[in-house]
Amino acid sequence: MLNFTHIFKEKKLKLTPQRIAVYKYLCSTTEHPSAEAIYKALQEDYPTMSLATVYKTLKVLVSVNLIQELNVGEGNFRYDANVEPHPHIQCIECSKVDDICDVSFTHLNNEITKYTNYDVLFNRVYFYGLCNECKNKMNTDEES
Repeated sequence: MLNFTHIFKEKKLKLTPQRIAVYKYLCSTTEHPSAEAIYKALQEDYPTMSLATVYKTLKVLVSVNLIQELNVGEGNFRYDANVEPHPHIQCIECSKVDDICDVSFTHLNNEITKYTNYDVLFNRVYFYGLCNECKNKMNTDEES
Protein backbone atom coordinates (compact mmCIF):
# COMPACT_ATOMS: atom_id res chain seq x y z
CA MET A 1 0.00 0.00 0.00
CA LEU A 2 3.00 2.27 0.59
CA ASN A 3 3.92 2.04 -3.10
CA PHE A 4 0.34 2.92 -4.02
CA THR A 5 0.39 6.09 -1.88
CA HIS A 6 3.83 7.06 -3.16
CA ILE A 7 2.82 6.68 -6.82
CA PHE A 8 -0.32 8.77 -6.31
CA LYS A 9 1.64 11.57 -4.60
CA GLU A 10 4.37 11.41 -7.26
CA LYS A 11 1.81 11.68 -10.09
CA LYS A 12 -0.14 14.37 -8.20
CA LEU A 13 -3.31 12.28 -8.23
CA LYS A 14 -6.06 12.49 -5.62
CA LEU A 15 -6.01 9.62 -3.16
CA THR A 16 -9.74 9.06 -2.66
CA PRO A 17 -11.40 6.38 -0.51
CA GLN A 18 -12.94 4.91 -3.67
CA ARG A 19 -9.57 4.58 -5.41
CA ILE A 20 -8.09 2.97 -2.32
CA ALA A 21 -11.06 0.57 -2.07
CA VAL A 22 -10.83 -0.52 -5.72
CA TYR A 23 -7.08 -1.09 -5.48
CA LYS A 24 -7.34 -2.97 -2.16
CA TYR A 25 -10.09 -5.14 -3.60
CA LEU A 26 -7.98 -6.05 -6.62
CA CYS A 27 -5.00 -6.83 -4.39
CA SER A 28 -7.20 -9.13 -2.28
CA THR A 29 -8.39 -11.36 -5.12
CA THR A 30 -6.99 -13.63 -7.81
CA GLU A 31 -10.35 -13.68 -9.63
CA HIS A 32 -9.53 -11.11 -12.37
CA PRO A 33 -12.86 -9.29 -11.96
CA SER A 34 -14.56 -6.99 -14.44
CA ALA A 35 -15.46 -3.40 -13.51
CA GLU A 36 -19.05 -4.52 -12.91
CA ALA A 37 -17.91 -7.30 -10.54
CA ILE A 38 -15.73 -4.84 -8.60
CA TYR A 39 -18.63 -2.39 -8.39
CA LYS A 40 -20.96 -5.09 -7.03
CA ALA A 41 -18.36 -6.30 -4.53
CA LEU A 42 -17.81 -2.79 -3.14
CA GLN A 43 -21.41 -1.55 -3.32
CA GLU A 44 -22.32 -2.54 0.25
CA ASP A 45 -19.36 -0.66 1.79
CA TYR A 46 -19.48 2.23 -0.71
CA PRO A 47 -23.19 2.69 -1.59
CA THR A 48 -22.63 6.13 -3.14
CA MET A 49 -19.84 4.96 -5.47
CA SER A 50 -21.04 4.74 -9.07
CA LEU A 51 -20.01 2.29 -11.76
CA ALA A 52 -18.55 5.28 -13.64
CA THR A 53 -16.26 5.96 -10.66
CA VAL A 54 -15.07 2.36 -10.74
CA TYR A 55 -14.30 2.64 -14.47
CA LYS A 56 -12.46 5.94 -13.99
CA THR A 57 -10.49 4.52 -11.06
CA LEU A 58 -9.47 1.45 -13.05
CA LYS A 59 -8.32 3.68 -15.92
CA VAL A 60 -6.15 5.69 -13.52
CA LEU A 61 -4.71 2.57 -11.85
CA VAL A 62 -3.83 1.09 -15.27
CA SER A 63 -2.24 4.37 -16.40
CA VAL A 64 0.14 4.40 -13.41
CA ASN A 65 0.88 0.67 -13.82
CA LEU A 66 -0.57 -0.41 -10.47
CA ILE A 67 -2.90 -2.90 -12.17
CA GLN A 68 -3.14 -4.49 -15.58
CA GLU A 69 -6.11 -4.65 -17.90
CA LEU A 70 -6.84 -8.02 -19.49
CA ASN A 71 -8.74 -8.59 -22.69
CA VAL A 72 -9.42 -12.30 -22.98
CA GLY A 73 -11.89 -11.73 -25.79
CA GLU A 74 -15.19 -11.48 -23.94
CA GLY A 75 -16.11 -7.96 -24.98
CA ASN A 76 -15.24 -6.47 -21.58
CA PHE A 77 -12.03 -6.05 -19.65
CA ARG A 78 -10.86 -7.76 -16.50
CA TYR A 79 -8.32 -6.44 -14.04
CA ASP A 80 -5.33 -7.91 -12.24
CA ALA A 81 -3.27 -6.32 -9.44
CA ASN A 82 -0.32 -8.54 -10.37
CA VAL A 83 1.52 -6.35 -12.88
CA GLU A 84 4.48 -8.70 -13.29
CA PRO A 85 4.52 -10.22 -16.79
CA HIS A 86 2.63 -13.53 -16.68
CA PRO A 87 0.23 -15.45 -18.92
CA HIS A 88 -3.43 -16.11 -18.16
CA ILE A 89 -5.78 -18.99 -18.91
CA GLN A 90 -9.54 -18.75 -19.35
CA CYS A 91 -12.09 -21.54 -19.08
CA ILE A 92 -14.17 -21.61 -22.27
CA GLU A 93 -17.13 -22.98 -20.32
CA CYS A 94 -17.47 -20.80 -17.18
CA SER A 95 -15.20 -17.87 -18.25
CA LYS A 96 -13.05 -18.05 -15.10
CA VAL A 97 -9.58 -16.53 -15.64
CA ASP A 98 -6.51 -17.74 -13.74
CA ASP A 99 -2.87 -16.72 -13.61
CA ILE A 100 -0.27 -19.12 -14.94
CA CYS A 101 2.55 -18.76 -12.44
CA ASP A 102 6.26 -19.40 -12.89
CA VAL A 103 6.07 -19.14 -16.70
CA SER A 104 7.22 -16.06 -18.55
CA PHE A 105 7.28 -15.27 -22.22
CA THR A 106 9.33 -12.07 -21.96
CA HIS A 107 12.22 -13.85 -23.71
CA LEU A 108 10.01 -13.87 -26.82
CA ASN A 109 10.24 -10.08 -27.02
CA ASN A 110 13.85 -10.34 -28.21
CA GLU A 111 13.11 -13.36 -30.43
CA ILE A 112 10.30 -11.58 -32.24
CA THR A 113 12.54 -8.66 -33.19
CA LYS A 114 14.28 -11.05 -35.62
CA TYR A 115 11.02 -11.26 -37.61
CA THR A 116 9.87 -7.63 -37.57
CA ASN A 117 11.25 -4.11 -37.60
CA TYR A 118 9.30 -3.23 -34.44
CA ASP A 119 10.82 -2.54 -31.05
CA VAL A 120 8.85 -5.05 -28.98
CA LEU A 121 7.89 -3.48 -25.66
CA PHE A 122 5.81 -6.24 -24.08
CA ASN A 123 3.55 -9.18 -24.85
CA ARG A 124 0.34 -10.62 -23.46
CA VAL A 125 -0.31 -14.33 -23.67
CA TYR A 126 -3.71 -15.94 -23.13
CA PHE A 127 -4.54 -19.63 -23.14
CA TYR A 128 -8.02 -21.14 -23.31
CA GLY A 129 -9.23 -24.49 -21.97
CA LEU A 130 -11.51 -26.18 -19.45
CA CYS A 131 -11.04 -25.68 -15.71
CA ASN A 132 -11.24 -28.68 -13.34
CA GLU A 133 -14.74 -27.78 -12.15
CA CYS A 134 -16.12 -27.68 -15.70
CA LYS A 135 -14.25 -30.87 -16.72
CA ASN A 136 -15.67 -32.66 -13.67
CA LYS A 137 -19.16 -31.33 -14.37
CA MET A 138 -18.97 -32.49 -18.00
CA ASN A 139 -17.78 -35.95 -16.91
CA THR A 140 -20.61 -36.16 -14.35
CA ASP A 141 -23.18 -35.08 -16.96
CA GLU A 142 -21.89 -37.73 -19.41
CA GLU A 143 -22.21 -40.45 -16.76
CA SER A 144 -25.86 -39.56 -16.01
